[in-house]
Amino acid sequence: METIKLIGRNSKLSLLQLEIVKQKIEAAFDNINVHVIARSSRGDALQDVPLHTVEGSDFFTQDIFDSLANNEADIAVHSLKDMSSEHFFGANKFAVVDRDDVRDVVILSQNASVKSERGENLVIGTCSPRREEMAIGFLQKALPRVNKNFRIETKSIRGNIDTRLRKLDSGEYDGIILATAGLNRLLTPSAVSNPDGGHSINNLLKDKKLILLPLIECAPAPCQGAIVAEANASNQKAMEVLAAINDGKLTDACIQEKHIAKQYGVGCLQRFGVTTIRYGNKEVIYAAGRDNEGTVFTTWTGLPGINMTDKNLFSATDLMGSFFTYDYNGERSDIQEQVVYVANYKAVEQKEFIEQLKGKRVWAAGTKTWFELAKKGIHVEGCADAFGLEFLQTAWQMPLFNISKKDIAVVTSNEAAEIWRSKGWNVYGTYSAKEKHAQEIEQRVKHADVLFWTSFRQYVQYQHAVKKDVIHVCSYGETAEQFKAAGISPVIFPNIKAFQQWKQTSIRSHSVA
Repeated sequence: METIKLIGRNSKLSLLQLEIVKQKIEAAFDNINVHVIARSSRGDALQDVPLHTVEGSDFFTQDIFDSLANNEADIAVHSLKDMSSEHFFGANKFAVVDRDDVRDVVILSQNASVKSERGENLVIGTCSPRREEMAIGFLQKALPRVNKNFRIETKSIRGNIDTRLRKLDSGEYDGIILATAGLNRLLTPSAVSNPDGGHSINNLLKDKKLILLPLIECAPAPCQGAIVAEANASNQKAMEVLAAINDGKLTDACIQEKHIAKQYGVGCLQRFGVTTIRYGNKEVIYAAGRDNEGTVFTTWTGLPGINMTDKNLFSATDLMGSFFTYDYNGERSDIQEQVVYVANYKAVEQKEFIEQLKGKRVWAAGTKTWFELAKKGIHVEGCADAFGLEFLQTAWQMPLFNISKKDIAVVTSNEAAEIWRSKGWNVYGTYSAKEKHAQEIEQRVKHADVLFWTSFRQYVQYQHAVKKDVIHVCSYGETAEQFKAAGISPVIFPNIKAFQQWKQTSIRSHSVA
Protein backbone atom coordinates (compact mmCIF):
# COMPACT_ATOMS: atom_id res chain seq x y z
CA MET A 1 0.00 0.00 0.00
CA GLU A 2 1.37 3.39 -0.99
CA THR A 3 1.97 6.02 1.72
CA ILE A 4 1.21 9.74 1.42
CA LYS A 5 2.83 11.97 4.01
CA LEU A 6 0.91 15.03 5.22
CA ILE A 7 2.63 17.80 7.14
CA GLY A 8 1.24 20.72 9.10
CA ARG A 9 1.55 22.66 12.34
CA ASN A 10 1.14 20.86 15.65
CA SER A 11 -1.48 23.13 17.22
CA LYS A 12 -4.81 21.53 18.16
CA LEU A 13 -6.57 23.32 15.34
CA SER A 14 -3.93 22.39 12.77
CA LEU A 15 -4.10 18.75 13.83
CA LEU A 16 -7.86 18.82 13.26
CA GLN A 17 -7.31 20.31 9.82
CA LEU A 18 -4.76 17.62 9.02
CA GLU A 19 -7.34 15.03 10.08
CA ILE A 20 -9.96 16.58 7.76
CA VAL A 21 -7.57 16.29 4.81
CA LYS A 22 -6.56 12.76 5.82
CA GLN A 23 -10.20 11.64 5.88
CA LYS A 24 -10.86 13.16 2.45
CA ILE A 25 -7.86 11.30 1.01
CA GLU A 26 -8.93 8.02 2.59
CA ALA A 27 -12.46 8.49 1.22
CA ALA A 28 -11.09 9.04 -2.28
CA PHE A 29 -8.43 6.27 -2.25
CA ASP A 30 -8.72 2.85 -0.61
CA ASN A 31 -5.13 1.93 -1.44
CA ILE A 32 -3.30 4.82 0.23
CA ASN A 33 -1.94 4.93 3.77
CA VAL A 34 -1.90 8.49 5.09
CA HIS A 35 0.88 9.39 7.52
CA VAL A 36 0.63 12.70 9.44
CA ILE A 37 3.67 14.75 10.47
CA ALA A 38 3.09 17.66 12.87
CA ARG A 39 5.69 20.42 13.28
CA SER A 40 5.89 23.63 15.26
CA SER A 41 6.41 26.78 13.22
CA ARG A 42 8.39 29.94 13.80
CA GLY A 43 5.08 31.70 14.42
CA ASP A 44 4.23 29.26 17.22
CA ALA A 45 7.64 29.60 18.85
CA LEU A 46 8.05 33.40 18.74
CA GLN A 47 5.18 34.41 21.00
CA ASP A 48 6.65 37.85 21.68
CA VAL A 49 6.48 38.96 18.02
CA PRO A 50 3.42 41.20 17.36
CA LEU A 51 1.35 39.55 14.65
CA HIS A 52 0.55 42.81 12.91
CA THR A 53 4.22 43.05 11.91
CA VAL A 54 4.20 39.65 10.20
CA GLU A 55 0.59 38.92 9.20
CA GLY A 56 0.37 37.92 5.54
CA SER A 57 4.10 37.13 5.39
CA ASP A 58 3.93 33.30 5.80
CA PHE A 59 4.94 33.64 9.46
CA PHE A 60 3.04 30.48 10.38
CA THR A 61 3.61 28.57 7.16
CA GLN A 62 7.22 29.10 6.03
CA ASP A 63 8.62 26.21 8.08
CA ILE A 64 6.01 23.89 6.58
CA PHE A 65 6.88 25.16 3.08
CA ASP A 66 10.53 24.35 3.76
CA SER A 67 9.71 20.82 4.95
CA LEU A 68 7.73 20.21 1.78
CA ALA A 69 10.55 21.57 -0.38
CA ASN A 70 12.99 19.21 1.39
CA ASN A 71 10.79 16.23 0.50
CA GLU A 72 9.98 15.45 4.13
CA ALA A 73 6.32 15.19 3.11
CA ASP A 74 4.18 14.93 -0.01
CA ILE A 75 1.41 17.36 0.91
CA ALA A 76 1.33 20.31 3.29
CA VAL A 77 -1.87 21.49 4.98
CA HIS A 78 -2.48 25.11 5.96
CA SER A 79 -5.09 27.67 6.92
CA LEU A 80 -5.21 29.56 3.64
CA LYS A 81 -5.60 32.97 5.26
CA ASP A 82 -2.10 32.49 6.79
CA MET A 83 -0.55 32.08 3.34
CA SER A 84 0.73 35.05 1.33
CA SER A 85 -0.59 35.67 -2.17
CA GLU A 86 2.98 35.46 -3.48
CA HIS A 87 3.25 31.87 -2.31
CA PHE A 88 -0.29 30.89 -3.30
CA PHE A 89 0.28 32.10 -6.86
CA GLY A 90 3.77 30.59 -6.96
CA ALA A 91 5.17 27.37 -8.40
CA ASN A 92 3.43 24.82 -6.17
CA LYS A 93 -0.06 23.41 -6.73
CA PHE A 94 -2.98 23.86 -4.35
CA ALA A 95 -6.37 22.37 -3.54
CA VAL A 96 -8.90 24.05 -1.26
CA VAL A 97 -10.55 21.10 0.45
CA ASP A 98 -12.85 22.61 3.08
CA ARG A 99 -14.21 25.94 4.29
CA ASP A 100 -16.09 26.73 7.47
CA ASP A 101 -17.89 29.96 8.39
CA VAL A 102 -15.86 32.98 7.25
CA ARG A 103 -16.87 35.47 9.97
CA ASP A 104 -15.16 36.65 13.13
CA VAL A 105 -16.71 36.25 16.57
CA VAL A 106 -16.30 38.42 19.66
CA ILE A 107 -16.24 36.61 22.99
CA LEU A 108 -16.99 38.80 26.00
CA SER A 109 -16.38 38.07 29.67
CA GLN A 110 -19.18 38.34 32.23
CA ASN A 111 -17.53 41.48 33.53
CA ALA A 112 -17.69 43.25 30.16
CA SER A 113 -21.37 44.19 30.43
CA VAL A 114 -20.89 45.41 34.01
CA LYS A 115 -18.00 47.63 32.97
CA SER A 116 -19.83 49.07 29.96
CA GLU A 117 -22.89 49.85 32.10
CA ARG A 118 -20.62 51.77 34.48
CA GLY A 119 -19.13 53.69 31.56
CA GLU A 120 -15.72 52.04 32.03
CA ASN A 121 -13.48 51.21 29.07
CA LEU A 122 -13.40 47.66 27.70
CA VAL A 123 -10.13 45.97 26.72
CA ILE A 124 -10.48 43.81 23.61
CA GLY A 125 -7.68 41.45 22.63
CA THR A 126 -6.69 41.41 18.97
CA CYS A 127 -3.48 41.64 16.98
CA SER A 128 -5.11 42.18 13.60
CA PRO A 129 -5.08 45.65 11.99
CA ARG A 130 -8.13 44.57 9.97
CA ARG A 131 -10.12 43.80 13.11
CA GLU A 132 -8.96 47.02 14.74
CA GLU A 133 -10.05 48.97 11.67
CA MET A 134 -13.55 47.55 11.41
CA ALA A 135 -14.60 45.47 14.42
CA ILE A 136 -13.71 47.94 17.15
CA GLY A 137 -15.65 50.80 15.58
CA PHE A 138 -18.58 48.47 15.00
CA LEU A 139 -18.62 47.24 18.59
CA GLN A 140 -18.70 50.80 19.88
CA LYS A 141 -22.17 51.09 18.29
CA ALA A 142 -23.30 47.47 18.62
CA LEU A 143 -22.80 46.80 22.34
CA PRO A 144 -25.72 47.71 24.65
CA ARG A 145 -25.72 51.48 25.14
CA VAL A 146 -26.89 51.62 28.75
CA ASN A 147 -24.04 54.04 29.42
CA LYS A 148 -22.72 55.88 26.37
CA ASN A 149 -19.45 56.85 28.02
CA PHE A 150 -17.67 53.52 27.71
CA ARG A 151 -14.93 53.20 25.11
CA ILE A 152 -13.16 50.22 23.60
CA GLU A 153 -9.40 49.84 23.80
CA THR A 154 -7.36 47.19 22.01
CA LYS A 155 -4.53 45.15 23.47
CA SER A 156 -2.30 42.75 21.56
CA ILE A 157 -2.89 39.06 22.15
CA ARG A 158 -0.99 35.96 20.99
CA GLY A 159 -1.37 32.22 21.35
CA ASN A 160 -3.62 29.44 20.13
CA ILE A 161 -7.39 29.61 20.58
CA ASP A 162 -7.47 27.92 23.98
CA THR A 163 -4.58 30.10 25.18
CA ARG A 164 -6.47 33.25 24.19
CA LEU A 165 -9.65 32.00 25.83
CA ARG A 166 -7.73 31.34 29.06
CA LYS A 167 -6.36 34.88 28.99
CA LEU A 168 -9.94 36.13 28.65
CA ASP A 169 -11.09 33.83 31.44
CA SER A 170 -8.38 35.09 33.79
CA GLY A 171 -9.52 38.71 33.38
CA GLU A 172 -6.58 39.90 31.32
CA TYR A 173 -9.07 41.03 28.65
CA ASP A 174 -12.76 41.96 28.65
CA GLY A 175 -13.18 40.41 25.22
CA ILE A 176 -11.28 38.79 22.38
CA ILE A 177 -11.90 38.42 18.64
CA LEU A 178 -11.39 35.05 16.97
CA ALA A 179 -12.16 33.42 13.63
CA THR A 180 -15.45 31.53 13.92
CA ALA A 181 -14.15 28.66 11.78
CA GLY A 182 -11.46 27.65 14.26
CA LEU A 183 -13.89 27.52 17.16
CA ASN A 184 -16.38 25.49 15.13
CA ARG A 185 -13.73 22.92 14.27
CA LEU A 186 -12.59 22.66 17.88
CA LEU A 187 -16.21 22.11 18.95
CA THR A 188 -16.97 19.29 16.49
CA PRO A 189 -17.73 15.84 17.99
CA SER A 190 -14.31 14.49 16.95
CA ALA A 191 -12.58 17.34 18.77
CA VAL A 192 -14.78 17.07 21.85
CA SER A 193 -13.94 13.35 22.13
CA ASN A 194 -10.31 14.37 22.55
CA PRO A 195 -9.68 15.10 26.28
CA ASP A 196 -7.57 18.11 25.34
CA GLY A 197 -9.93 19.36 22.62
CA GLY A 198 -13.49 20.61 22.64
CA HIS A 199 -14.21 19.93 26.32
CA SER A 200 -11.75 22.59 27.43
CA ILE A 201 -13.04 25.02 24.79
CA ASN A 202 -16.61 24.43 25.97
CA ASN A 203 -15.59 25.10 29.55
CA LEU A 204 -13.79 28.29 28.58
CA LEU A 205 -16.84 29.50 26.66
CA LYS A 206 -19.19 29.00 29.62
CA ASP A 207 -20.82 32.19 30.90
CA LYS A 208 -19.37 34.18 28.01
CA LYS A 209 -21.40 36.36 25.66
CA LEU A 210 -20.91 35.92 21.92
CA ILE A 211 -21.20 38.37 19.04
CA LEU A 212 -21.00 37.04 15.49
CA LEU A 213 -19.60 40.02 13.61
CA PRO A 214 -21.51 40.99 10.45
CA LEU A 215 -19.99 40.36 7.04
CA ILE A 216 -20.62 43.84 5.68
CA GLU A 217 -19.34 46.09 8.48
CA CYS A 218 -16.58 43.65 9.49
CA ALA A 219 -15.39 42.01 6.29
CA PRO A 220 -13.39 38.81 7.00
CA ALA A 221 -9.81 38.21 5.93
CA PRO A 222 -9.36 36.84 2.39
CA CYS A 223 -9.87 33.05 2.40
CA GLN A 224 -10.74 32.95 6.10
CA GLY A 225 -12.03 29.53 7.16
CA ALA A 226 -10.46 27.72 4.19
CA ILE A 227 -8.14 24.70 4.48
CA VAL A 228 -5.66 24.35 1.63
CA ALA A 229 -3.48 21.38 0.66
CA GLU A 230 -0.22 22.08 -1.15
CA ALA A 231 2.18 19.92 -3.15
CA ASN A 232 5.13 20.18 -5.49
CA ALA A 233 4.04 19.91 -9.14
CA SER A 234 6.70 17.25 -9.80
CA ASN A 235 5.15 14.86 -7.24
CA GLN A 236 2.77 12.94 -9.51
CA LYS A 237 1.04 10.96 -6.75
CA ALA A 238 0.47 14.13 -4.73
CA MET A 239 -0.97 15.79 -7.84
CA GLU A 240 -3.42 12.91 -8.22
CA VAL A 241 -4.45 13.24 -4.58
CA LEU A 242 -4.93 17.01 -4.82
CA ALA A 243 -7.12 16.61 -7.90
CA ALA A 244 -9.30 14.10 -6.06
CA ILE A 245 -9.85 16.14 -2.90
CA ASN A 246 -10.05 19.60 -4.46
CA ASP A 247 -13.33 21.50 -4.16
CA GLY A 248 -13.44 23.45 -7.41
CA LYS A 249 -15.97 26.06 -6.28
CA LEU A 250 -14.06 26.78 -3.07
CA THR A 251 -10.77 26.99 -4.94
CA ASP A 252 -12.19 29.38 -7.54
CA ALA A 253 -13.65 31.60 -4.81
CA CYS A 254 -10.37 31.71 -2.87
CA ILE A 255 -8.37 32.50 -6.01
CA GLN A 256 -10.68 35.43 -6.71
CA GLU A 257 -10.46 36.65 -3.11
CA LYS A 258 -6.66 36.57 -3.22
CA HIS A 259 -6.58 38.39 -6.57
CA ILE A 260 -8.94 41.12 -5.34
CA ALA A 261 -6.98 41.49 -2.09
CA LYS A 262 -3.78 42.12 -4.08
CA GLN A 263 -5.41 45.22 -5.59
CA TYR A 264 -5.68 46.86 -2.17
CA GLY A 265 -2.42 45.84 -0.55
CA VAL A 266 -0.31 42.91 0.58
CA GLY A 267 1.84 42.22 3.57
CA CYS A 268 1.49 42.67 7.28
CA LEU A 269 -0.71 45.72 7.72
CA GLN A 270 -3.88 44.86 5.84
CA ARG A 271 -6.84 46.82 7.20
CA PHE A 272 -9.41 45.38 4.82
CA GLY A 273 -11.31 42.17 4.26
CA VAL A 274 -12.42 40.21 1.20
CA THR A 275 -14.98 37.44 1.20
CA THR A 276 -17.35 35.47 -1.01
CA ILE A 277 -21.03 35.81 -0.13
CA ARG A 278 -23.51 33.21 -1.38
CA TYR A 279 -27.21 34.01 -1.53
CA GLY A 280 -29.57 31.52 -3.12
CA ASN A 281 -27.79 30.06 -6.15
CA LYS A 282 -25.71 33.19 -6.70
CA GLU A 283 -22.55 34.62 -5.20
CA VAL A 284 -20.69 37.90 -5.05
CA ILE A 285 -17.31 38.91 -3.70
CA TYR A 286 -17.34 41.72 -1.18
CA ALA A 287 -14.29 43.76 -0.18
CA ALA A 288 -14.14 46.64 2.29
CA GLY A 289 -11.84 48.47 4.65
CA ARG A 290 -8.83 50.71 4.21
CA ASP A 291 -6.19 50.03 1.54
CA ASN A 292 -2.44 50.40 1.98
CA GLU A 293 -2.68 54.06 0.92
CA GLY A 294 -5.17 54.73 3.71
CA THR A 295 -8.19 55.13 1.43
CA VAL A 296 -11.49 53.71 2.68
CA PHE A 297 -13.22 51.57 0.04
CA THR A 298 -16.17 49.24 -0.52
CA THR A 299 -16.55 47.06 -3.62
CA TRP A 300 -18.94 44.34 -4.75
CA THR A 301 -17.88 42.02 -7.58
CA GLY A 302 -20.58 40.12 -9.44
CA LEU A 303 -23.62 42.34 -8.85
CA PRO A 304 -26.47 42.25 -11.39
CA GLY A 305 -26.17 44.53 -14.39
CA ILE A 306 -28.96 46.87 -15.45
CA ASN A 307 -28.71 48.98 -18.58
CA MET A 308 -29.67 52.46 -17.36
CA THR A 309 -29.24 54.27 -20.68
CA ASP A 310 -32.08 56.81 -20.96
CA LYS A 311 -33.81 55.29 -17.95
CA ASN A 312 -35.06 56.85 -14.73
CA LEU A 313 -34.58 55.07 -11.39
CA PHE A 314 -36.73 55.38 -8.29
CA SER A 315 -35.43 53.81 -5.09
CA ALA A 316 -37.71 53.34 -2.11
CA THR A 317 -34.66 53.85 0.12
CA ASP A 318 -34.85 57.59 -0.67
CA LEU A 319 -38.21 58.00 1.10
CA MET A 320 -38.30 55.23 3.67
CA GLY A 321 -40.38 57.14 6.21
CA SER A 322 -43.11 58.02 3.73
CA PHE A 323 -44.76 54.65 3.07
CA PHE A 324 -46.31 53.61 6.39
CA THR A 325 -47.42 54.68 9.86
CA TYR A 326 -47.26 52.23 12.76
CA ASP A 327 -49.80 51.15 15.39
CA TYR A 328 -48.68 48.97 18.30
CA ASN A 329 -50.63 46.12 19.86
CA GLY A 330 -52.13 46.88 23.23
CA GLU A 331 -51.84 43.38 24.71
CA ARG A 332 -48.62 42.01 26.20
CA SER A 333 -46.81 39.22 24.34
CA ASP A 334 -44.86 36.79 26.52
CA ILE A 335 -42.14 35.17 24.46
CA GLN A 336 -41.58 31.54 25.44
CA GLU A 337 -38.57 30.85 23.20
CA GLN A 338 -35.01 31.59 24.32
CA VAL A 339 -33.79 32.96 20.98
CA VAL A 340 -35.45 35.98 19.33
CA TYR A 341 -34.99 37.17 15.75
CA VAL A 342 -36.07 40.81 15.39
CA ALA A 343 -37.15 41.41 11.80
CA ASN A 344 -37.38 45.19 12.22
CA TYR A 345 -36.38 47.49 15.07
CA LYS A 346 -39.89 49.01 14.89
CA ALA A 347 -41.18 45.76 16.40
CA VAL A 348 -39.46 46.53 19.71
CA GLU A 349 -40.89 49.69 21.22
CA GLN A 350 -42.89 48.75 24.31
CA LYS A 351 -41.05 48.81 27.63
CA GLU A 352 -42.26 45.36 28.74
CA PHE A 353 -41.10 43.87 25.46
CA ILE A 354 -37.68 45.50 25.73
CA GLU A 355 -37.21 44.06 29.21
CA GLN A 356 -38.12 40.59 27.94
CA LEU A 357 -35.49 40.77 25.21
CA LYS A 358 -32.79 41.68 27.71
CA GLY A 359 -33.13 38.13 29.05
CA LYS A 360 -33.05 36.45 25.62
CA ARG A 361 -30.49 35.60 22.97
CA VAL A 362 -31.32 38.23 20.38
CA TRP A 363 -30.54 38.30 16.66
CA ALA A 364 -31.35 41.11 14.23
CA ALA A 365 -32.30 41.35 10.57
CA GLY A 366 -29.53 43.86 9.86
CA THR A 367 -27.19 46.31 11.52
CA LYS A 368 -29.73 49.17 11.51
CA THR A 369 -32.01 47.06 13.70
CA TRP A 370 -28.97 45.91 15.73
CA PHE A 371 -27.91 49.46 16.56
CA GLU A 372 -31.44 50.48 17.52
CA LEU A 373 -31.71 47.48 19.87
CA ALA A 374 -28.33 48.35 21.38
CA LYS A 375 -29.61 51.84 22.19
CA LYS A 376 -32.35 50.15 24.24
CA GLY A 377 -29.75 48.19 26.22
CA ILE A 378 -30.30 44.86 24.42
CA HIS A 379 -27.35 42.54 23.71
CA VAL A 380 -27.44 41.23 20.13
CA GLU A 381 -25.57 38.04 19.16
CA GLY A 382 -25.57 38.58 15.42
CA CYS A 383 -27.53 39.61 12.35
CA ALA A 384 -28.58 38.44 8.91
CA ASP A 385 -26.75 41.32 7.19
CA ALA A 386 -30.12 42.19 5.55
CA PHE A 387 -29.95 38.97 3.49
CA GLY A 388 -33.09 37.57 5.13
CA LEU A 389 -33.74 35.18 8.00
CA GLU A 390 -32.79 32.06 6.04
CA PHE A 391 -29.27 33.44 5.65
CA LEU A 392 -28.76 32.90 9.39
CA GLN A 393 -29.78 29.26 9.52
CA THR A 394 -26.28 27.95 8.77
CA ALA A 395 -24.90 30.21 11.51
CA TRP A 396 -27.44 28.96 14.03
CA GLN A 397 -26.53 25.36 13.21
CA MET A 398 -22.82 25.93 13.85
CA PRO A 399 -21.36 24.16 16.92
CA LEU A 400 -20.55 27.58 18.39
CA PHE A 401 -24.24 28.57 18.61
CA ASN A 402 -26.19 25.31 18.26
CA ILE A 403 -29.62 26.93 17.87
CA SER A 404 -32.55 24.93 16.47
CA LYS A 405 -35.61 26.32 14.72
CA LYS A 406 -37.96 25.37 17.56
CA ASP A 407 -35.95 27.56 19.94
CA ILE A 408 -36.42 30.73 17.83
CA ALA A 409 -39.15 33.36 17.99
CA VAL A 410 -39.56 35.78 15.09
CA VAL A 411 -40.69 39.26 16.14
CA THR A 412 -42.22 41.22 13.29
CA SER A 413 -45.29 43.13 12.12
CA ASN A 414 -48.77 41.63 12.32
CA GLU A 415 -48.95 41.60 8.51
CA ALA A 416 -45.68 39.66 8.11
CA ALA A 417 -46.44 37.31 11.00
CA GLU A 418 -48.72 35.08 8.94
CA ILE A 419 -46.10 34.63 6.25
CA TRP A 420 -43.49 33.44 8.73
CA ARG A 421 -46.01 31.32 10.62
CA SER A 422 -46.88 29.50 7.39
CA LYS A 423 -43.21 28.57 7.09
CA GLY A 424 -43.20 26.90 10.51
CA TRP A 425 -41.65 29.66 12.62
CA ASN A 426 -42.75 30.72 16.07
CA VAL A 427 -43.95 34.28 15.45
CA TYR A 428 -44.97 37.29 17.50
CA GLY A 429 -46.54 40.28 15.78
CA THR A 430 -46.20 43.47 17.81
CA TYR A 431 -47.40 46.22 15.47
CA SER A 432 -49.31 46.97 12.28
CA ALA A 433 -47.94 48.96 9.36
CA LYS A 434 -50.66 51.22 7.95
CA GLU A 435 -50.26 52.50 4.42
CA LYS A 436 -50.14 56.24 3.88
CA HIS A 437 -50.24 57.93 0.51
CA ALA A 438 -47.40 60.21 -0.57
CA GLN A 439 -47.92 62.27 -3.70
CA GLU A 440 -44.17 62.61 -4.20
CA ILE A 441 -43.73 58.83 -4.28
CA GLU A 442 -46.59 58.37 -6.75
CA GLN A 443 -45.19 60.97 -9.14
CA ARG A 444 -41.70 59.49 -9.00
CA VAL A 445 -43.03 55.97 -9.53
CA LYS A 446 -44.99 57.15 -12.59
CA HIS A 447 -41.84 58.48 -14.24
CA ALA A 448 -39.51 55.63 -13.29
CA ASP A 449 -38.30 52.94 -15.68
CA VAL A 450 -36.50 51.05 -12.91
CA LEU A 451 -38.00 50.66 -9.41
CA PHE A 452 -36.11 49.43 -6.35
CA TRP A 453 -38.43 48.23 -3.58
CA THR A 454 -37.42 47.39 -0.02
CA SER A 455 -40.69 45.52 0.58
CA PHE A 456 -43.40 43.95 -1.58
CA ARG A 457 -46.07 46.02 0.20
CA GLN A 458 -44.52 49.20 -1.18
CA TYR A 459 -45.07 47.86 -4.68
CA VAL A 460 -48.67 46.82 -3.90
CA GLN A 461 -49.37 50.31 -2.57
CA TYR A 462 -48.21 52.06 -5.76
CA GLN A 463 -48.64 49.42 -8.46
CA HIS A 464 -51.44 51.50 -10.06
CA ALA A 465 -48.81 54.12 -10.95
CA VAL A 466 -46.22 51.71 -12.37
CA LYS A 467 -45.35 51.95 -16.06
CA LYS A 468 -45.80 49.01 -18.37
CA ASP A 469 -42.54 47.03 -18.89
CA VAL A 470 -40.90 48.68 -15.88
CA ILE A 471 -37.93 46.85 -14.34
CA HIS A 472 -38.52 45.86 -10.72
CA VAL A 473 -35.51 45.52 -8.46
CA CYS A 474 -35.31 44.28 -4.86
CA SER A 475 -33.09 42.55 -2.32
CA TYR A 476 -32.72 38.80 -1.88
CA GLY A 477 -35.03 37.18 0.66
CA GLU A 478 -38.74 37.33 1.40
CA THR A 479 -39.33 40.44 -0.75
CA ALA A 480 -37.94 38.67 -3.81
CA GLU A 481 -40.03 35.57 -3.05
CA GLN A 482 -43.23 37.64 -2.86
CA PHE A 483 -42.49 39.28 -6.22
CA LYS A 484 -41.95 35.87 -7.80
CA ALA A 485 -45.17 34.56 -6.26
CA ALA A 486 -46.97 37.49 -7.91
CA GLY A 487 -45.60 36.47 -11.30
CA ILE A 488 -42.95 39.20 -11.42
CA SER A 489 -39.28 38.41 -12.06
CA PRO A 490 -37.30 41.14 -10.30
CA VAL A 491 -33.62 41.90 -10.64
CA ILE A 492 -32.29 40.69 -7.30
CA PHE A 493 -29.43 42.29 -5.41
CA PRO A 494 -27.81 40.56 -2.41
CA ASN A 495 -29.07 43.23 0.01
CA ILE A 496 -29.90 46.94 0.20
CA LYS A 497 -26.30 48.01 0.78
CA ALA A 498 -25.19 46.17 -2.36
CA PHE A 499 -27.87 47.97 -4.36
CA GLN A 500 -26.85 51.33 -2.90
CA GLN A 501 -23.23 50.66 -3.83
CA TRP A 502 -24.28 49.78 -7.39
CA LYS A 503 -26.45 52.89 -7.54
CA GLN A 504 -23.59 55.10 -6.36
CA THR A 505 -21.11 53.78 -8.90
CA SER A 506 -23.38 52.98 -11.85
CA ILE A 507 -26.12 55.58 -12.05
CA ARG A 508 -25.69 59.04 -13.52
CA SER A 509 -27.44 61.76 -11.54
CA HIS A 510 -29.88 62.60 -14.34
CA SER A 511 -31.17 59.02 -14.44
CA VAL A 512 -32.63 59.14 -10.93
CA ALA A 513 -36.35 59.92 -10.85
